[in-house]
Amino acid sequence: NVSSIFCSGSRSSKTFKPKKNIPEGSHQYELLKHAEATLGSGNLRMAVMLPEGEDLNEWVAVNTVDFFNQINMLYGTITDFCTEESCPVMSAGPKYEYHWADGTNIKKPIKCSAPKYIDYLMTWVQDQLDDETLFPSKIGVPFPKNFMSVAKTILKRLFRVYAHIYHQHFEPVIQLQEEAHLNTSFKHFIFFVQEFNLIDRRELAPLQELIEKLTSKDR
Repeated sequence: NVSSIFCSGSRSSKTFKPKKNIPEGSHQYELLKHAEATLGSGNLRMAVMLPEGEDLNEWVAVNTVDFFNQINMLYGTITDFCTEESCPVMSAGPKYEYHWADGTNIKKPIKCSAPKYIDYLMTWVQDQLDDETLFPSKIGVPFPKNFMSVAKTILKRLFRVYAHIYHQHFEPVIQLQEEAHLNTSFKHFIFFVQEFNLIDRRELAPLQELIEKLTSKDR
């Protein structure tokens, strides 16, 4: 059961950024509970499908918040290993290096260390998730026309944190016995973005082999 993994023991106590909560009693909270229940059945392909009669934007919004929280926790467990010294550039293996730009505060991509990059990235995502005009939490408030493109950018960037953890910090993940947790979370993420075609294949290249390995058993 995925939801119980996230609540067990000390794991959930250390997040990188504050957790983003979906208000209890809201429709989105119901959707999140539905997602957790279907995840519990173990069938990830089924779990990511749009529930009948639901709004695609809302389903993508709820899951995007959930992935932010999951990655927030996973990265939170390894922040001691991801330092200016160990990771002077934000990379996913030798072939992939990421430079940060958000289009508003930092318009021209800057080269920075992985911890700095991930701090920028997670703060940027947090700001998007907290923006009621982009991620409305109130019933009846419509999603903006550009919602899908915003969600795609968020997910594309969150993927980079998984890619960095897998390429640069897999040893501590194993030592911390977080490997199954990381794999389950990433597999869920990949099935989700594949189901709705949310991340360009080129962007997924740094983890292509792993993606094939994780998804081939469930075709």
